[in-house]
Amino acid sequence: MEKPQESAPSASFSTSPRTQQQQKQITRLCPRYEHAMQILGKRWTGLLIASLLEGPRRFSELTATVGGLSDRVLSDRLRELEQEGLVERVVYPQIPVRVEYQLTEKGRALKPVIEAIHAWAERWIELPYAPSSCPPAATEMTTNSACAEGEGGDRQF
Repeated sequence: MEKPQESAPSASFSTSPRTQQQQKQITRLCPRYEHAMQILGKRWTGLLIASLLEGPRRFSELTATVGGLSDRVLSDRLRELEQEGLVERVVYPQIPVRVEYQLTEKGRALKPVIEAIHAWAERWIELPYAPSSCPPAATEMTTNSACAEGEGGDRQF
């Protein structure tokens, strides 16, 4: 039996070395960007940073602000953010000992990023419930947003 002949690739599918080089440059991501997305892309991290942008918080306040977050995961996220230099743990030597978490300068520098994500969400994300029933954590972050209608929408970060 005769083996079928393979056809040469057509010119429309071939790419020049320069085009191949451009494609490689497009698909390669900056290692710093990749690391930043690994940090910020973890579940709950963005919400914790948004909460801490309002000021220092105690562990229990963070748990209350970010609904559905377990104590163990909160502890892990805070430790990771502390290792990355975004959050600092402040211990007040009193009886009982008081511990607060606050953003460092590096963490506060994320404010425009968090605000940009919030603005994008306001424009593009539809809620499964009426805006007037937004959870309190969502309304605290908004400025003139649909979530904030009738619920203190003039608050800012």
